[in-house]
Amino acid sequence: MTANAFELGLNSFGEVATQDGRALSDPETVRLLIEEAKLAEAVGLDVFSVGEHYRRGHNDSATPVLLAAIATATEHIRLGTSVTVLSTNDPVRLYHEFSTLDAVSNGRAQLVLGRASATDSFPLFGYDLTDYEELFEEKLDLFMRLQREETVTWSGRFRPPLVEQQLHPRMPSGGIPTWIGVGGSPNSVVRAARYDLPLMLAIIGGRPQRFAGHVELYHRTLEQFGHPRRPVAQHSLGLIADTDEEAIETWWRYWQPVVAQLAQERGFYKPTRERYLAEVDTGALFVGSPETVARKIVTMTRSLHLSRFDLKYDVMNLPREARARTIELLGLEVAPRVKQLLTKETAHV
Repeated sequence: MTANAFELGLNSFGEVATQDGRALSDPETVRLLIEEAKLAEAVGLDVFSVGEHYRRGHNDSATPVLLAAIATATEHIRLGTSVTVLSTNDPVRLYHEFSTLDAVSNGRAQLVLGRASATDSFPLFGYDLTDYEELFEEKLDLFMRLQREETVTWSGRFRPPLVEQQLHPRMPSGGIPTWIGVGGSPNSVVRAARYDLPLMLAIIGGRPQRFAGHVELYHRTLEQFGHPRRPVAQHSLGLIADTDEEAIETWWRYWQPVVAQLAQERGFYKPTRERYLAEVDTGALFVGSPETVARKIVTMTRSLHLSRFDLKYDVMNLPREARARTIELLGLEVAPRVKQLLTKETAHV
């Protein structure tokens, strides 16, 4: 990978922003995401992605609709998902949604497929959590066959069979870029390699270098299946401001209550100030000035052999001005600095 080929993107979970101390309404937040995607394109970022959640304060439950709206407001930036919960989606409907998005956006659609760390969609759509693994495996098999084959005959446990079905509008031959999102499971790494799909590492806590073994497993398994090397990307959280001090204090103010709530709900670590500063220094939080964040991205690129880095820039109640400043600095200052540092490293190899 050359420095010029390295990609930087943004991830949003549709989290409610604030303006002048007032929480935006859900419709205002949806419209804000479209404006932020336009800003991301204007400052030269490569990808804008939206997640899929079903809880208060998140407005990304109809991701393909939101991405289609963004497609009509932009021209070049690629549009994807920071995660699509395939386990509780119907692969046929998902194909139709994203083949249509790809047509609307003139070939800019892509996906990250995951099993879900937040499981709100399972009871909402009538799925049993005991089928967690089997659901994802079966639906991934069908979805990739729909992308890679013109006509599909298929049967499984969780949906009616298909007999010589051809879907329209068609995706390009071979389908659209489809990544497998991995939060730590080696089985998911092997699955990505088996299906010959690129790997998205969702790293939200701890030292990112601990995923180096996952990347080695991925490359080794690709080789065993006779596949060429595929891209590896990282998704992490953070905020960029003009100074390290401003970024650290701003993110702490809004990130701390979110993680405190997650600690109660899902057993996450308690967000002490000491733990927070450690995450900023050597962990998975990319919080700081453009120079600080650029150097940390380059360090992770070297350690994990990355070809793409996505920053999740929104957190509950973060002021819209701070969100916009992160987007501006990522595109105008961090991206050029990352490519400059990677070019210097390549020149010294």
